[in-house]
Amino acid sequence: MSRLDDLRHVAGLVGIHTGHVDALGVVHEPGEETLARLIAAFGLPPEPDQAAAALAADEQAAPFGLASVAIVAAEGDALTLRLPAGTRIEWHCRLEGGGDTAGRGETHAADAPDRSILPLPALPIGYHRLSLQADGGATEIGVAAAPAACHLPPGLQPGARSWGVTTQLYGLRCGPEWGIGDFTGLAELSQRAAPLGAATVGLNPLHALFAAEPRHISPYSPSSRTFLDYLYIDATAAPGFAEDAAVRALAPAAAIAAVNDGEFVDYAAVAALKRPVLEALFHRFRKHDIPGTDGARTPLGESFRRFQRDGGAALEAFATFEALHEHFSQNGAGFSWHDWPPPMQDPHSPEVRDFATAHRDRIQFFAFLQWEADRQLGAAADAGRRAGLALGLYRDLAVGVDPHGAEAWADQTLVAPGAGIGAPPDPLSRAGQDWGLAPFSPLGLKRRGFAPFIAALRANMRHAGILRIDHVMGLRRLYWIPKGNSATAGAYVDYPFRDLLRLVALESHRQQCAVIGEDLGTVPEGFRETMQAANILSYRVFAFERRDGGRFVPPQDYPPLAAASAATHDLATLKGFWLGRDIAWRRDLGTYPDAAAETAETADRGHARREVLEALAAEGLLSRDRFAALLPDGAAPVYSAELANAIHAFLARSRARLMLVQLEDIAGEAEQANLPGTSTEHPNWRRRMSLDLEAILGGADFARIAAAIAAARRDAAEANRE
Repeated sequence: MSRLDDLRHVAGLVGIHTGHVDALGVVHEPGEETLARLIAAFGLPPEPDQAAAALAADEQAAPFGLASVAIVAAEGDALTLRLPAGTRIEWHCRLEGGGDTAGRGETHAADAPDRSILPLPALPIGYHRLSLQADGGATEIGVAAAPAACHLPPGLQPGARSWGVTTQLYGLRCGPEWGIGDFTGLAELSQRAAPLGAATVGLNPLHALFAAEPRHISPYSPSSRTFLDYLYIDATAAPGFAEDAAVRALAPAAAIAAVNDGEFVDYAAVAALKRPVLEALFHRFRKHDIPGTDGARTPLGESFRRFQRDGGAALEAFATFEALHEHFSQNGAGFSWHDWPPPMQDPHSPEVRDFATAHRDRIQFFAFLQWEADRQLGAAADAGRRAGLALGLYRDLAVGVDPHGAEAWADQTLVAPGAGIGAPPDPLSRAGQDWGLAPFSPLGLKRRGFAPFIAALRANMRHAGILRIDHVMGLRRLYWIPKGNSATAGAYVDYPFRDLLRLVALESHRQQCAVIGEDLGTVPEGFRETMQAANILSYRVFAFERRDGGRFVPPQDYPPLAAASAATHDLATLKGFWLGRDIAWRRDLGTYPDAAAETAETADRGHARREVLEALAAEGLLSRDRFAALLPDGAAPVYSAELANAIHAFLARSRARLMLVQLEDIAGEAEQANLPGTSTEHPNWRRRMSLDLEAILGGADFARIAAAIAAARRDAAEANRE
């Protein structure tokens, strides 16, 4: 065989696809260099014979051919063992909740000649320990007994018709905020939306970014997905602020007004205002609330110490990274930990331990920021629940992490070096996309017993009733691009789909948190059906729900197990869509590959506007005699509150159990949060609401839209029984 054939063989062993068809119908087959580099990104030798030998050695080293953790169906399952059929086995399972169960049996033949099957009985959902003894030896592994489907609260059960509000938290103007939306504003939004019938408030990812570099601002490119962005802390609500005049003086009214007046979030200015105040509050807290190891602590001090204990090694590693990143950024070492001195690049090195000892106070400060962020987020969630927010907060989990951040530094055996996550060419990005995110290695996940994946789920289900998983197709496959390659020169990589899906269901039940899967883009065949069987809501966006000829899908044809939304952070707002603001931005920035692409999108938008009106008229939500006013001949389209209300009523009538309304659409914003394919050219992740929260929530528009949506949801529930 040729070297390319050998590489393709190894690629098949680790789940690298050797061919795919992009959304434009073009067939791609990765060549030798791409395959070799992707195999090396798994931590394997790039030469195929050496890589195959390493994989075989790994398998042989595993007792009975078992990984350290097995994911099994709680309703009863079987283990595949590297033992001959007919082997007698005794097993004993220590249950997580106490007690145990045991048995003995004989393995049955499997498809492979050196494999056999051991049936297991039903187990309670949870994480257990399983001991096996046979003639071939003995071993003990972890067993995650997982249900087949995710938790669904009453508001998402068959027949339910809930609705909620989504927003970009950083963009909220809530009166006392310091240039950026914060957790106090989130509490206010939740408390005001719930009495009007909203069941949830949805948010952008709240993941930790880079404290030492506040200009790195994309919530979908985090330093860590398991910790929080401290800039969302309301400093005025932190312990000690109200009692300490000296601390309050660190943030004079003029400085607060300066960061509040801008159209955009100035992250560097916000950080420069908040950090000195939070540092002073930490020192006050350390003195008054945690005076010493043996000293008397206040209840808040005890809460902080408990948070540190519960956070364990993960919190310690994150806080250490933050201190190191700050230290080296201040000394000109560059943004990435790859630029640090080699000993500091290893989180387990003696030099890192020495640094942590010498900078214990600084590391504790970063842990304090996480505690206070978590405390305030929890308070906002509680406030919403008390106000009647039946489904609670709706949080968002990014698909990956920044390769230069804390998570990639702390867990280097998990992150695949030398590769990034992206997407192959599609109509919106004909050159493909490289998102600049580090992929997790499927081999690394299995070797770690899926612990980092479980930790990310738990962290983001915390204080939430719904979790949205961004690019949920990543549970099955991700598009990897070797570092330095164009986005067209990548390949799909498979993930242990069944195991990851079962873990999502398990954590969903343990955290009592429903799950939405963002399934936009290139969706593998049969994927949505699998998601539906697992009780994961599909993410249906109005602009994309069109059939042949461009007709919009009528409300009664939306799938029930879905979240229906008018738009997303990556799309134009309703007003921006109607007026073509996204098209204008792309034209002005020169992001279209050619004039034909711009002409085609402009023509399609014109057709889409007409189809929107036809869809609304078919539902009796808009009279046809209003068409000319909204689409005047020879003139620019006209946007109105009437049109927005009709579109929201259209979605509210859908069979989707959850309908989402963007706060930006309620406020009539024309500009979108993020313009894909741009970074600094467009003010991504910086836009602030043009109105403050009181003006939006206290205005007649919000109450009117909420009442209309609630009525349409009730009518839809009556008319469309599942």
